Amino acid sequence: MPAVCCCSGGAEATDTPWLGRDELAASFADPAVARAYRHRPPYPPEVLDVLERLIADRPRNVLDIGAGEGALARPLAARVDQVDALDTSPAMLAAGAGRPGGTRPNLRWILGAAQSAELGGPYALVTAGASLHWMPWEQTLARLAGVMTERAFLVIVEHGYDDEPWREELTEIIVAHSRNPGYEPGFSLPGELSARGLLEIAGQATPPPWPFRQTVADYVEHFHSTASLARGLMPAAESAAFDHAVERMVGGHAVDGLLELTVTAHLTWGRPVRAGRGG
Repeated sequence: MPAVCCCSGGAEATDTPWLGRDELAASFADPAVARAYRHRPPYPPEVLDVLERLIADRPRNVLDIGAGEGALARPLAARVDQVDALDTSPAMLAAGAGRPGGTRPNLRWILGAAQSAELGGPYALVTAGASLHWMPWEQTLARLAGVMTERAFLVIVEHGYDDEPWREELTEIIVAHSRNPGYEPGFSLPGELSARGLLEIAGQATPPPWPFRQTVADYVEHFHSTASLARGLMPAAESAAFDHAVERMVGGHAVDGLLELTVTAHLTWGRPVRAGRGG
């Protein structure tokens, strides 16, 4: 399973001021967080192949919830009939429209929440990345069940850097600075949704690891695209200290300023259940 940074934090004793869920989620409206999104690891190309194969109904209309700046929505639009990219952050949608593929005529950017926004559809596929963590699960999945075609799947795509040799030290640095007290190592969102009776899992796939080269500066900056490590939540001195600690940690692994990394992804798909078992 890839190491996903978006919910990084720690439950250990710390002097770092922890924030509530709503305060953390509000970070995604920060234009600086939206700008930092482009430094997150890309999805391996095989992810798009799996998503396309899962579409069984026509027209091939796709809804990407919590789309952010469209890392999935933009390339998917080149393969399907229509993509609706939904996010609650105007800054994210603006960033996505300015990224490659962001102005495709069959890509529609929608501002709103998955459980209440005015949607099109019906959708032959619904995709969700890490941002599904921040949504009210029961209301969201019940809404999706009502806008999907008969054979459509909700696909949860988890991805991140894999097998970083500095992972243990990095975790210590993140714990020292994260504003999120609720991080659970090994947490499985699809597993939790299934346990609550909200998702009937139909399949899973793990594409081959994908090699990725990234500058040290971009690697450092990607952490500030997360709710728990957004620069706006840190005093300037703490933000600089975090950056310096990560730069020092990875510096010995860089060659000409570049890190040789591996990105992995895991896809889980199934059908939303309108009424779960609570929890």
